[in-house]
Amino acid sequence: MFEESAATQPAGPDDRAMGFDRILDRLRQVVAQLEQGNLSLEQSLRAFEEGVRLSRQGAALLDAAEQRVDVLIRGEDGSLRTEPLGPGEGDGRG
Repeated sequence: MFEESAATQPAGPDDRAMGFDRILDRLRQVVAQLEQGNLSLEQSLRAFEEGVRLSRQGAALLDAAEQRVDVLIRGEDGSLRTEPLGPGEGDGRG
């Protein structure tokens, strides 16, 4: 019988403190397991739920990082000040 993998295990306490890179790596593992198609329905549902949770955690970390990014602006008098990075600024889209 198929052994339960980490994707089908309940989230542990350290999952809440995962950094973005670890979240992304784990999300890739979950996706790969789902794509293999050899999980039971219940295992697939648990893996899917974990993937959604990881996706939301990653998005929250990215949102928090975006709020911390400042753009350095040189004023007309030559002084430097920082301003929050607005949507579309500095990413080549705006």
